[in-house]
Amino acid sequence: MPEAGFDTTTLSFVGLRGDPTRHLTRDQLVAALNDLPPAPRDEGSVTLIVARGDVGERRVLDEAMLTVERGVPGDRWARQDKYGPSYQIATTNHAVAALIANGQPLELHGDNLFLDLDLTPQNLPIGTELTLGAARLRVTPQAHNGCKKWVQRFGLAAMKLNMDPAWRDRRLRGIYLQVVEPGVVRPGDSVVVQSRPS
Repeated sequence: MPEAGFDTTTLSFVGLRGDPTRHLTRDQLVAALNDLPPAPRDEGSVTLIVARGDVGERRVLDEAMLTVERGVPGDRWARQDKYGPSYQIATTNHAVAALIANGQPLELHGDNLFLDLDLTPQNLPIGTELTLGAARLRVTPQAHNGCKKWVQRFGLAAMKLNMDPAWRDRRLRGIYLQVVEPGVVRPGDSVVVQSRPS
């Protein structure tokens, strides 16, 4: 049910579009999020790897050689100048993304990595280093806020909740990671917290 008084179908952009009938209300989101079991804190797993195309297309990868220079192979990040290293790999929590998608394909989120891991700043402060498969990555200072595409796909209520100061520490939209040491990553690989800033 779309948020009253706002029609997300009027939002114009190039790329994949979502189904407004799948949008959840704030109350539905809050109830479902509060029912989620706690995510692993120190060791979780990679659940999905996605390369984003230049005009919104998505390619789900069976494996990815993450590199310092290019991030996820074939991803649009490496082919643009607008966003720097702090935006290299968009990352989100799988369970939260699935809840917000409400039956829509997870790739609609526009993230590269989906993880079963606690992404909150209490668990992953800026500068935390993780190993994903054979690669090592660092949490960047860049906030992952979402955009009008995310609003069209998942609803204004989801965006408002993500930006609500009372919910900001849940990082509902996720985080950004930057490759520190290259390596191959596959769905099912472990994600291990190696160090947190002191």
